[in-house]
Amino acid sequence: MTAAPSPAPTPPGARENAGSSAAPLTPYIPGYPGPQALQVSGGVGQVLQIFRDGSARTKAEIGTLTGLARSTVSARVDTLIAAGLLIDAGEAESSGGRPPARLRLNERARIVIAVELGVTHGQVAVADLFGTILGEERSDLVIADGPVPVLDWVIAAAHRQLAAAGHEVADILGIGIGVPGPVEHAAGLPVAPPIMPGWDRFDITGYVGARLAGPVYVDNDVNLLALGERAQEWPEVQDLVYVKVSTGVGAGIISGGALRRGSQGAAGDLGHVRIPFDPESGRAPEDERDLEALVGAAALAELLTPEPTAPRTRSAVLELIQAGADPVPAVLHQAGRDVGAALATVISLLNPSHVVVGGSVGAASPDLLAGVREIVESRSIALSSQDLHIIPSRSGDRGGTLGAAQMVLGYVLAPASIDALTA
Repeated sequence: MTAAPSPAPTPPGARENAGSSAAPLTPYIPGYPGPQALQVSGGVGQVLQIFRDGSARTKAEIGTLTGLARSTVSARVDTLIAAGLLIDAGEAESSGGRPPARLRLNERARIVIAVELGVTHGQVAVADLFGTILGEERSDLVIADGPVPVLDWVIAAAHRQLAAAGHEVADILGIGIGVPGPVEHAAGLPVAPPIMPGWDRFDITGYVGARLAGPVYVDNDVNLLALGERAQEWPEVQDLVYVKVSTGVGAGIISGGALRRGSQGAAGDLGHVRIPFDPESGRAPEDERDLEALVGAAALAELLTPEPTAPRTRSAVLELIQAGADPVPAVLHQAGRDVGAALATVISLLNPSHVVVGGSVGAASPDLLAGVREIVESRSIALSSQDLHIIPSRSGDRGGTLGAAQMVLGYVLAPASIDALTA
């Protein structure tokens, strides 16, 4: 007896939906509107889009959703099956006669490589076509060592994770890399990153692409954290700002369901916003600084460990936060007030429904979060803040790689990319 086909796994952030098999799951793809909103031109790539929400569908349902003729649907489906992108999902319920066959996306047909690079760590993951992490590897490293040794580790780790997941280099559909600095996204180039010496305009896409396979996409790490947080935890949210407080400070902006990078990819540089004097801070009136100079890990370490010989590192700050002894609560509450001062303007300008505070420092401190809420509530207009959710990040250590996977999938599963792949 032939075993029944296995059901498709639920994509990250999707919900099960009762009722007809044609009912779409909640969209989990940044910017993906769902099958009912697609403007289908009839291409193979457009047909694939209606399977990206994890649904299993019959050819008749495909025709209803796309408006394509039965013969055209069959031709498009046959092409996708031949490419390994669609597979059998069993039979649908029948109202009489032979039950129609259902199809679903073959999430293991190809894979993507997702990379997050921090100041002192790197993480490499293999993900399927839903963005589900199949395997990952994390290591301590120093981004200031320069691009060649860091990217050589990325490439070696990718090979190890590919083998562990039962895949080969030829199975890679694309590679996404997040770095802790400004990125000209269209070119894939870091541009004058202040904490990444030796990386300025280094050809990451060329270096990695020549040693692995598939197109390489590079972005600022906070943008990818925003994508990962939304995909994993808030798939229905259309307007979200992710704020990272760690060694540096930055923001990733999702507006209208899409990541907003700005014209050069520099949107979200919250760390360079000038913070006005706060009389409750204890600072001198003339002591106005950029946000990162006030709440970045080095600044917090100086406030929490005034001894000149004490370590001024992110890990030292985290140890002090976890201990929670004075003056940690007060220092972090003021740091939150400073972050809130920058965010109040962002909220008035963008009107997000959710502000997610993450990063190793931001996600670890309820005192910081309380300070953010205090200032945002006092300085934002009522309409922009009345239903605003200010919450800690929930995606944990996987946020960056989840977001890198979503970024890549947004490109490589786009209609034009699938048309080219199956031509």
